Amino acid sequence: MADFTQNRSVFIRIFFIAIPVIIIIRLLFLQVFGAGGFKEAAQGQAIYQKKIYPPRGVIYDRKNQVLMNNNIVYDLVVEPRKIKSDFDTLFLCKLLNIPTIEFAAAFKKQLNKYGPGVKNLTLFKNMSPTTVARLQENIYEFQGVDLIEHSERNFNYQCGGTIMGYINEINEAQLKKERYADYEKGDYIGITGIENTYEDVLRGQAGVQFLLRDVKQRIQGPYKNGTLDSMPVPGKSLQLYVDAKLQKLTESMLANKLGSAVAIDPQTGGILAFASGPSFDPALLTGPNKGRNISKMFFDATIPLFNRAIQANYPPGSTFKPITALVALDEGVITPSFGYPCGGGYYACGRKIGCTHSGGGHARDLAWAIANSCNSYFCHIFRLSIDAPKYGNTHIGLEKWHHYMNEFGLGHPVGIDIPNESGGNIPDSNYYNKTYNHVWNSCNMSIMGMGQGEVLLTPLQMANSMCIIANKGFYYLPHFVKSIGGDSLHTKLKPYHERHVVAKIPDSAYFYVAYGMQRVVEAGTGKIAQIPGIDVCGKTGTAQNERFINGKKIKLQNHSMFVAFAPRDTPRIAVAVCIENSGYGATWAGPIASLMIEQYLKDTIAPKRQGLLKKMQNAKIIPNYIYLLDSLEKQKAREREMLKRAPTDSMKRVQALKDSLQRHQDSVAVLNYIRRTYMRKPTKPN
Repeated sequence: MADFTQNRSVFIRIFFIAIPVIIIIRLLFLQVFGAGGFKEAAQGQAIYQKKIYPPRGVIYDRKNQVLMNNNIVYDLVVEPRKIKSDFDTLFLCKLLNIPTIEFAAAFKKQLNKYGPGVKNLTLFKNMSPTTVARLQENIYEFQGVDLIEHSERNFNYQCGGTIMGYINEINEAQLKKERYADYEKGDYIGITGIENTYEDVLRGQAGVQFLLRDVKQRIQGPYKNGTLDSMPVPGKSLQLYVDAKLQKLTESMLANKLGSAVAIDPQTGGILAFASGPSFDPALLTGPNKGRNISKMFFDATIPLFNRAIQANYPPGSTFKPITALVALDEGVITPSFGYPCGGGYYACGRKIGCTHSGGGHARDLAWAIANSCNSYFCHIFRLSIDAPKYGNTHIGLEKWHHYMNEFGLGHPVGIDIPNESGGNIPDSNYYNKTYNHVWNSCNMSIMGMGQGEVLLTPLQMANSMCIIANKGFYYLPHFVKSIGGDSLHTKLKPYHERHVVAKIPDSAYFYVAYGMQRVVEAGTGKIAQIPGIDVCGKTGTAQNERFINGKKIKLQNHSMFVAFAPRDTPRIAVAVCIENSGYGATWAGPIASLMIEQYLKDTIAPKRQGLLKKMQNAKIIPNYIYLLDSLEKQKAREREMLKRAPTDSMKRVQALKDSLQRHQDSVAVLNYIRRTYMRKPTKPN
């Protein structure tokens, strides 16, 4: 019994000694070593890590004029898990100057979009300075609410929206892409244009600020006097080849017109001006109403956000004839003195291909054929090229022609440094094998020699082809950016320094073609483009404009086209202009191109040509049928959606079919209106 009492005493002593030791060890692990994550949790409650966004890189023009810089704006961000039942929504809405129902709707919309587990939600963007001032004074009152500062873009010259693009908050789909692996919700990225392509250098590097919070989660000041903070690193600046004055002038001439204009420096590939019409105020791409503005432009019948300079594909019309001539000369099927007896049309394939000239030797040699834009001449020499006896058959000849076109940068994207470039269309033998079941010859495609048929180019490709002729056989990839952070040899710019030689066509061929293009401006169809003291080489074009409407091919008003380079012997600028639905090349595209050339080479427009400039700026050339056709397309979309939703066997479906019939009748009425109002036969040369 004594032993048991003695042992129990020992156990009790051990117990009372062990328990404090265990508690002390546990506290040591919790407080010193942070075991169990409680240290981090406590620190997370007391310390707030605030991400500091850097200003995006400033963008300059070729003369160091600021095209785009930044304004500091604030977004209201909330952490849903910290919004408790006692949250003072009424007071916050009073500071925001909005009804509580609007706040609740915004909160619910974002929460439904990203889910209940989301870390934070951006409820209101780009708030007004007055609202921000009120919030800054009282933000500590609201647990889980913060003002996040970031850069919003500012267009200094009120031009260049198509070039620069816009930025927006990254979305869930983008966050899943490898390109944005180190981004997080709330970050802003470039969506289109230069903002997108050069996102990695423009964005900069975010900093972090550590702030101390009290037990009510209110900010008390910097943690450890800011010694742990890291400063944001601003994005790198970009200098462009763009000339701000030329860009602004070009956009002013594309107001109220569908089309585009591109100007390139042939010696570098640097883009001097780049505009898509109808032009718009780039301020619409910034500010609190940005989303609403973009949506409105997206659904506008004229599609201002559709970048026609690189996305629209056009039959190049007669602007393609210089390329046809170069291939024929290189193939040896013609000489510069080769002529063709055109009597007003080309009849060699059993049907007439009309020409706007007849008689008088207007195609007595290559230069005159280019100057007078003889359709017969270029249909014929195109056929001579692909029917050349050395190839044995037309199929091989067409493949050789297709190779020439690829060398000229046609039939595929050229490689400009903004996204979404189209490649146009250059058909090959596979296309004709499918279309004609392997039975075809050069007559099936003769109109391609005059830039019609299946040939489709973008205005950028047209301008680049002028660079090739100006340089006598080489080009650099067209691009906007001249230097990144002052470094013109930045690795990102390396592809644009490579010289691309085209098909090894001899200089003499380019000389004769350029001479013909000079005659176009001096004595041919492009006299409107004459500039005193400057030898301009140009080519007019009138491209057929056809569209399928309800299964019928309808001929609409032609597109006005013009390409040029100048001066002839020391080229500094190459231009392509397309104005849709406006008729002949010399009427609209030619004057616009010549004014662009004059502005760039002389830095002004001569007084006697100010009237021409005003005419180009004030002209409104968007025909009513553009809006009618857009209405029909939207009507068809609504009809498809309605039929899709209607039950198979129901009165609603019967009514939907009746409505569809009525819309078809409306469409016929619209087509008849278009034919009566807009369809006229050409009476002037192209």
